[in-house]
Amino acid sequence: MEKLWSGRFKEKTETVVENFTSSLSFDIRLWRYDIEGSAAHVKMLGKQKIIPKKDVELILHGLEEIKREILEGRFRFYKNLEDIHMNIEHALIKKIGPVGGKLHTARSRNDQVALDLRLYLRDEISDIVKLIKGFQKVIVSVAGKHIDTVMPGYTHLQKAQPVLLAHHLLAYFEMLERDKERFEDCLKRVNVLPLGSAALAGTTLPIDRKYTAHLLKFPKISENSMDAVSDRDFVIEFISASGILMVHLSRLSEEIIIWNNDQFGFIELPDAFTTGSSIMPQKKNPDVLELIRGKSGRVFGHLTAILTVMKGLPLAYNRDLQEDKEPSFDTVDTIKASLQVLTEMMPKVRFNKEVMRKASEKGYLTATDLAEYLVRKGMPFRDAHRVTGELVRYCIDKNKVMSDLRLKEFRQFSKLIGEDIVHHISVQTSVDEKKSFGGTSKKLVLARIKKIRIKG
Repeated sequence: MEKLWSGRFKEKTETVVENFTSSLSFDIRLWRYDIEGSAAHVKMLGKQKIIPKKDVELILHGLEEIKREILEGRFRFYKNLEDIHMNIEHALIKKIGPVGGKLHTARSRNDQVALDLRLYLRDEISDIVKLIKGFQKVIVSVAGKHIDTVMPGYTHLQKAQPVLLAHHLLAYFEMLERDKERFEDCLKRVNVLPLGSAALAGTTLPIDRKYTAHLLKFPKISENSMDAVSDRDFVIEFISASGILMVHLSRLSEEIIIWNNDQFGFIELPDAFTTGSSIMPQKKNPDVLELIRGKSGRVFGHLTAILTVMKGLPLAYNRDLQEDKEPSFDTVDTIKASLQVLTEMMPKVRFNKEVMRKASEKGYLTATDLAEYLVRKGMPFRDAHRVTGELVRYCIDKNKVMSDLRLKEFRQFSKLIGEDIVHHISVQTSVDEKKSFGGTSKKLVLARIKKIRIKG
């Protein structure tokens, strides 16, 4: 089969070269965007009288037939035509004759490829933002059901202070909110029209890029043709935002895995989101969460790959840029699948409230509350910290918890301690009194949930 660019060449391309350079196996998913971009481009060519109106209509009709054939599974793809773009153009010429060759007027594959990838990511980012919002709603819903569930908060994976489970879950809402904002901001850089830049220098033909941008709903047009065909910052930014999202999903997965361990016993995962062992009948494994944790590495790898591809490229277009698509496509697939499975799983997780509360009552989690009690009595914090530490050491030596101590035992460490101390070092009071903005008190957490739902 003769290639669309064969005029310059005397020799036929080697099969090994065709196989090596072909991107059809993965860029086939851009077919819809290639047709959309081509339709807008040919309408602009007609408007500018660069090609006759009858040719525009013929090309548009041919593109529509190709679209229908692909949707119905009747379209024949040729690997030796390198990519989806040349497959569609070849089919168009075969279908409507030499007029189809006019489609590529004032256009290069360089700006065509950049356009298709931007159109693709524009749609995918919109879908991803919707998925993030859906997962956020689930988190808020679960948090709202556990506004009275107390659990240990951790630092260094050591029990630190009691917190509300709702407060802990809402921490992930905030992470996802930043993720959502990053994708929305990234969309501004994605949503720029490169078409009309041609190979790298623009074109001598009287094209109207503003009209093309209007047809394709691009709010901005690239300002420099060399930058437009070689820019993949938007891909780097998208995969970077995706990597940060996967960090958050991986952290949540890790915590759920830990909580599900019977040494914690904080939760029980639904059977439908776990797997068994091929040899140990008793096992119920959190494989779904482990896969999310593991798949984060795929996305991090894709970011490293695209950064490495771009770091040494001179202007303008280089074939290295073909390597932008597989990382982009796999990143999209990975983060969407991860968000979908977590959104389905989270409402079905069973939280063991009593186990969480009892865990909060062990480990001297209200020691900081005792120190702050002494501060309110006038003691400098560093002294209060030392006194509290000595009291905790005493409890450990005596195998007691602070609530077991009698007043005279407390007063061995400070005469400032009064009978009200038992109230101030209770787990419930500790949570209730964390009233500083952003804290874990029920009142603040309820206010945050209400604000989120109103903003909604």
